[in-house]
Amino acid sequence: MYVPDFLAYGGLLMVSLQRSQTDQKIPKLKLNPMTRRAKRDAFTFALFTFPNFLLLTVFVFWPIFYSLFLSFFKWDMIAPKKRFIGFENYRVMFNDPVFWLITRNTLILSVWVVVLKLAISLSLAMVMNRDLKGRSFYQAIIFSPTFTTSVAVAMVWRWILEPDYGLLRVFMRPFGIAPINWIESTTHSLPAVIIVLIWVGIGYDMVIFLAGLKNIPPELYDAGLVDGVSPMQEFIHITFPLLSPTTFFLTITGFISALKSFDIIAILTGGGPLNTSNVLVHFLYENAFRWFKTGYASALALLLFIVIMAITLVQNRLSKRWVHY
Repeated sequence: MYVPDFLAYGGLLMVSLQRSQTDQKIPKLKLNPMTRRAKRDAFTFALFTFPNFLLLTVFVFWPIFYSLFLSFFKWDMIAPKKRFIGFENYRVMFNDPVFWLITRNTLILSVWVVVLKLAISLSLAMVMNRDLKGRSFYQAIIFSPTFTTSVAVAMVWRWILEPDYGLLRVFMRPFGIAPINWIESTTHSLPAVIIVLIWVGIGYDMVIFLAGLKNIPPELYDAGLVDGVSPMQEFIHITFPLLSPTTFFLTITGFISALKSFDIIAILTGGGPLNTSNVLVHFLYENAFRWFKTGYASALALLLFIVIMAITLVQNRLSKRWVHY
């Protein structure tokens, strides 16, 4: 029996050579030997993929498994030996009220950042999709925070939000509005972080939405105009359904980015005051490199990985209801 190469060598055909209950013999498969060209192609494929696989193993797969390993130990990165404590790090984590406060902050921050960033960036993209004078200049201005370093962004916004001599205070003073201590307030520190993260991310999302709008056939809008649809109906029945794959992509990447927020929070508020603006990644950093609780930090890292994976899978499952390809 002849078996094609892509079945024989691709591992897609598996046959167990056993006698059937009717004592009939199953004929043996005749596997064609790999040709010289097939061997050369396989070697080339392995040669080009091995560096990427090696990098993934060293910088992705190994850290994940090693974090899982460390989460069962008590270690300060200084002592030569690690002390096995089982699930103690997880027990301490789930019984810690600070952990639940920080988890709540992380989820609130992620939802507000993603929702408001998508809404603002989509609105800007629809404006920039029109024949607007100076459109390229406005696009460059809006996109500029995306390629600005996070340290510079956090330092500038820290000056803007300073309650005594900050730029925001200068604009609020003529209206007689009392100064707000955004950075050191337990009620305003988290909203301040959300505002900065939205400001940083709307440029990238706007460009992606703009690319999606360019791919919508103009004939659909012409047909809607002939049928007399309103601008709201046009958005609901034409624009948004055809932008749903783009929206889904930005939702997934937005949640992942928000859940991993660190640098701007570390410089702008430092997670304070009283952990009111702290998030899981910054809390992980504090435990690992400030308090040297490596095992506890590894447990936090594993939990964050599970949370990101779960949110991504749930969004992927729900996307079947509203994403149209």
